[in-house]
Amino acid sequence: MNHHGGRLDGKIAIITGAARGMGATHARAFVAAGARVVLTDLAEDEGRALAAELGDAARFVRHDVSRAESWEEVVAATRAAFGPANVLLNNAAIYFIGAVDAASPEQVRKLLDINVFGSWLGISRVAPMMREAGGGSIINLSSLAGMLGFPHHAIYGMSKWAIRGLTRSAANDLGPDGIRVNAILPGAIAETGMAGTEPLDPGQLAAIPLRRRGGKEEVSALAVFLASDESAYITGADHVIDGGRGVW
Repeated sequence: MNHHGGRLDGKIAIITGAARGMGATHARAFVAAGARVVLTDLAEDEGRALAAELGDAARFVRHDVSRAESWEEVVAATRAAFGPANVLLNNAAIYFIGAVDAASPEQVRKLLDINVFGSWLGISRVAPMMREAGGGSIINLSSLAGMLGFPHHAIYGMSKWAIRGLTRSAANDLGPDGIRVNAILPGAIAETGMAGTEPLDPGQLAAIPLRRRGGKEEVSALAVFLASDESAYITGADHVIDGGRGVW
């Protein structure tokens, strides 16, 4: 447990897609900052192992973000373990790239189901619990591909553009209840389990003013800030973390 007056003391967070990759880094950062965290994922073994590593401040729940009943289970488990959540990090997503006319309808539907419908479902199911908690912070993972028209990113990109629209309108609807809603738009981040394993070629590197990929922990630091009371007057905003890739 954190005994240093953590930035997230008193926060009860649900983090989706938390078993591995960026979600696991978020989970570690949140617990280190003093939050109690419910980790959700379909990857059961990894999720349980991470919750065990994080100790009393963490619980794992198997979760399909695209199913309403599965969200009900997460809400009930959160309430039973820690009480009503006041932070939701909609991190779970799937990723593929290809020409706009190359994907199968099934592939596209599945991606939208998880990335967009899953994020909306989470907001709709967790917002009532946040009202009960007296407010909260919802953080939706978008992407730089939700702001720029990257080649071969039409399907993933449209899901991440949709997240930005969802974020803004949800911020408007939930603001009177003291619930903030923000989007994080990462650029090239190393080793997320999606893109990021292959080294950047000189051309890709030259397009990033800081000349490097970001680290997962750098994205987690932004998520911790948005979950904390330090960002209490920030809502409905895009928070780009891309080393400057999107400036030109």
